[in-house]
Amino acid sequence: MAMQRRIEPLVLGAVLLTICLCWSPPRACSQAEPGGGVPGLFIFGDSLVDNGNNNQLLTLARANYRPYGVDFPRGTTGRFTNGRTFVDVLAQLLGFRYFIPPYSRTQGRALLRGVNYASGAAGIRDETGNNLGAHLSMNNQVENFGRTVQEMSRFFRGDTEALSCYLSKCIFYSGMGSNDYLNNYFMTDFYNTKSQFTPQAYAAALLQDYARQLRQMYQFGARKVVVTGVGQIGCIPYELARYQGNSSRCNEEINGAISLFNAGLRKLVDRFNSGRVLPGAKFVYLDAYQSNIDLIQNASNYGFTVVDKGCCGVGRNNGQITCLPLQQPCQDRRGYLFWDAFHPTEDANIVLAKMAFSSSSRAYAYPINIQQLAML
Repeated sequence: MAMQRRIEPLVLGAVLLTICLCWSPPRACSQAEPGGGVPGLFIFGDSLVDNGNNNQLLTLARANYRPYGVDFPRGTTGRFTNGRTFVDVLAQLLGFRYFIPPYSRTQGRALLRGVNYASGAAGIRDETGNNLGAHLSMNNQVENFGRTVQEMSRFFRGDTEALSCYLSKCIFYSGMGSNDYLNNYFMTDFYNTKSQFTPQAYAAALLQDYARQLRQMYQFGARKVVVTGVGQIGCIPYELARYQGNSSRCNEEINGAISLFNAGLRKLVDRFNSGRVLPGAKFVYLDAYQSNIDLIQNASNYGFTVVDKGCCGVGRNNGQITCLPLQQPCQDRRGYLFWDAFHPTEDANIVLAKMAFSSSSRAYAYPINIQQLAML
């Protein structure tokens, strides 16, 4: 039976913190609100969660044209899918009554409610995605978060303890690594990374940089952090289209390489959760790779009938060229796992977000799920 796709905003017990012009910051850090009220959601990542930060950049990694956003309430915004992204659905599940805005269009007190720093083509490494043009790397995004915290301090009247308390109740989501493989390591015509690193050495180098970036987020005030592994990108329509004569064959070389990164990221989460490295922090690891496998192997249970082709695109598997401006997408979008050559449909994002939010299985969220993290 297909999983119910419709999302209603959930209230996790307490009413979300309302920020108004007359709001006065607390003087001391109180315990978390009953039910796990989350006052802000801060998002770091790539095109899987970008909601418009790339719109004004000189880059090919842009989605601010139809039919992108064809099913989104506000139409085309720069989201790389037909409707809501994973973090849009996650925000609703956390009880937010609005979509977290992009950093490029957020200022003032609106910063307190959360910001989306994600940028299409971005990676852990600064050079990742340069083949597509301008973007905001993970280093850039963390720097922008630091600027946000500095701006937020004005609304706490210099009370650093109150600001730290506030940030400790917020949720931080980070999804990085896909482009470091697709638009770096395995793009040998543009990058020489593969000739410099073995898959094991490259995963280690990425994790070393990523650990530094996550520690910097912690230094700026992040305490409840969700990190997601890289999905099964060797099986996306773009990769399937690259195999002449066999449009259903995954690139297992890519899948093997990213599995090394994912295993190391899960170990990093264990280290950060030990209390010795980042006292007071709680990290959750989302296994996007396993979630992808589950969606494909049990597609009919979730209502998907097409798992190897994009709903919108050009060429084999609709994966050789991504969705073109004003192109007519497939009609039955709810039956498609992929929207284009690289990105899931809104319906796939809904299923994946539900798994991460409330699943009791550690195969999807480890060591706890996002709902439990919010209630700490």
